[in-house]
Amino acid sequence: MTRVRAMRWQDLPEVHRIEQAAFAEDPWSMDSLWGELAARPRRDYVVLEADASGELVGYAGLDLAGESSDVMTIAVDPARRGAGHGTVLLETLLDHAADAGASQIMLEVRADNEGAIGLYQRHGFAELHRRRGYYQPGAVDALIMKKEVGSRD
Repeated sequence: MTRVRAMRWQDLPEVHRIEQAAFAEDPWSMDSLWGELAARPRRDYVVLEADASGELVGYAGLDLAGESSDVMTIAVDPARRGAGHGTVLLETLLDHAADAGASQIMLEVRADNEGAIGLYQRHGFAELHRRRGYYQPGAVDALIMKKEVGSRD
């Protein structure tokens, strides 16, 4: 059993550990994570806890920018992938965006991240644009995807 809750300052060391494991090529720094959490209420960050232990399994963040919200990040500890945790986090962000009055949600994902792209497509996101060579190192393309928040495909 897992539980989603608001991210707290005390979570940042564990969130940073997951960030480094999930995005080894280009993780956000601890300073970046602090800055994101400090940007509340416009930024909305949640963590996913595993069972009664309270161990963090993943986290996600949303930029609540009016009618169009943006997924800032979704990360699941690589050792805990494949159990539906990304789905729980994404559906939480979709609900939060709708509750905040957004009519659409946007995101950017590495074109080589097939697992994430599949997750987003299963939830009704469609590719709008491709930014060539956006992610460094490696010059990997970024896919810009969009979903109407009210549609639950």
